[in-house]
Amino acid sequence: MKKRHCWPQGHWNWPINVTHKHGVRCGEMIWVGGQVDLTPEGVVLNQGDLQTQTANVMSHFDTVLQGLDCDLQDLVFLLCFYVNDGSVDESTFLDMVAAALPEGTKTTVNAVPVPYLAYEGLSVEIEGYAMRRENGERTVRTYASNDDASLLPDKFCQALRSGKMIFVSGQYPIDASGNVIEPGDIVAQTNVEMAQIETLLSQFGAGFGDVVKNNRWYSGGAGVDDFEPAALACAAHFEEPGPAATGVPVPRHAHPDVMIKLSCVAMLGEDGSHLPRRHVWPESLWDWTVHLPYKHGLKCAEMVFLGGQVSLDKQGVAVHPGDLSAQTHQAMVHIGTILNELGVDYDDVCKVTTVYHGDCGADALHANLPIRSSYFSDPGPATTGIPLPELAYDAMMIEIDVFAMTQPD
Repeated sequence: MKKRHCWPQGHWNWPINVTHKHGVRCGEMIWVGGQVDLTPEGVVLNQGDLQTQTANVMSHFDTVLQGLDCDLQDLVFLLCFYVNDGSVDESTFLDMVAAALPEGTKTTVNAVPVPYLAYEGLSVEIEGYAMRRENGERTVRTYASNDDASLLPDKFCQALRSGKMIFVSGQYPIDASGNVIEPGDIVAQTNVEMAQIETLLSQFGAGFGDVVKNNRWYSGGAGVDDFEPAALACAAHFEEPGPAATGVPVPRHAHPDVMIKLSCVAMLGEDGSHLPRRHVWPESLWDWTVHLPYKHGLKCAEMVFLGGQVSLDKQGVAVHPGDLSAQTHQAMVHIGTILNELGVDYDDVCKVTTVYHGDCGADALHANLPIRSSYFSDPGPATTGIPLPELAYDAMMIEIDVFAMTQPD
């Protein structure tokens, strides 16, 4: 499918050359890579100032959207990574994001606290998606809410439907009174959040069978003991073949008793019909240490979703353990294999979201970003890269999510 790319004049840049662009428009979808408060030379501005950086990041976001003939009111989902050592109230941070949105905006959102970001002094990085009809008209939207769940600022919603796409905000195990449900119990909280998602999807006439991408951000570190309980609890709600999925550990959530946040994307025909989808699991691909119903790749209409790709073997053991560069190449090869089985290739990718094992600083990012970038022709997809102290499996160094678009089958 034909794409448009956006790199606004004078926009911030990385201090290295890459093929990635800040925004990509394809069909009705607009993809914006992680926006940060940098100069065009890659120097961090307003170091450590979360509020100022958030305002500037959202201004950058608006600039990219304007370059693709859209605006912030077209947003359908924001994924916000912000530095939080436990001293930042997440609702306060979401208020900062909401303050930068114009009146009339209503989008889904997920906020993910991290201990640091790629460059020293960065406090926030925000990526997201918008939608507008190809003829320039805004899409018709409907919204879903759950009065029993925790409240979001006015410019955010629990779930929305735009065209064929349904986006669900990151779910909290918190009730409408602000009380954490089943504090510290990751399995119980997973089931609470899955029930919340089911309630929201049902308001659009959808269910778990319509989910195309599932994301888990769980409190924990490397190893199956932290990964498997929530993974199995979440997977129990899906029939096989299930959606593409990604599960990423973070050291802690904003509230110390919150153990997991879940969000998802579903698709439904604009006439309410359940859309067919095609799944692939290439023979050369890796597997988890426990059986899960998820598939590595899924195509539904013009959308292609991949589960987070890593450098593991069929027993869930790291290949090239501890080697970030080698694992980046391996994950990108897996991505190419999945795309090819779905009839697409790297040039059809619109958005890349990466989490990688590393400390705050340029070295870890620059050890994987140019490698990822090298698999794409220039102009390439939008991108986001987030460092974390640990990933899901021992000696695993990187996990790469991609979204692609092509003509419907």
